[in-house]
Amino acid sequence: MVQEFKQVLDQAEESMEAALMYLDETFAQIRAGKANPRILDGIRVDYYGSQVPLSNVSTITTPDAKTIAIQPWEKNMITVIERAVQNSNVGITPMNNGEIIRLNIPPLTEERRVQLTKQVRAEGEEAKISIRNARRDAIERFKKMMKDGLSEDISKDGENEAQKLHDKYVKKLEEMVSAKETEIMTV
Repeated sequence: MVQEFKQVLDQAEESMEAALMYLDETFAQIRAGKANPRILDGIRVDYYGSQVPLSNVSTITTPDAKTIAIQPWEKNMITVIERAVQNSNVGITPMNNGEIIRLNIPPLTEERRVQLTKQVRAEGEEAKISIRNARRDAIERFKKMMKDGLSEDISKDGENEAQKLHDKYVKKLEEMVSAKETEIMTV
């Protein structure tokens, strides 16, 4: 029973951690006005018949705060990469000089900043729901274990531990949302 008790809490914590990792990935793809190569993470390009991440066929750098440079490893990939960037939801037109593709990051308008902060809050709320669900699942398993012979005290301890995990991860999540909002609103 003790082993199962710990397993329930470990699974809950794993789910909560996964929600934060997913949120971090999502935030990375939200453009905040300064050059960040991670906004290109979702872009896939056709490489000899298979779809591969952009970072698998090129070097992506930020020479300055307003520019992302994409250096394809093979010259013939330049038009494929350029097309993939244009067709993505990044919203930046690539410029190609024959060797390097440059993305100039335009400054965000006030209206766009407000939209992005709403998007950040919505993504944060989705992650919060995942964290709550992990807590709820753990509590339900403790109640089921109590019916199967676990003492009520140990079951309540488990529920309290699940709540502590929930509070810890919600606090981390709120810090992430706040940091991303600050990044977006900083001109």
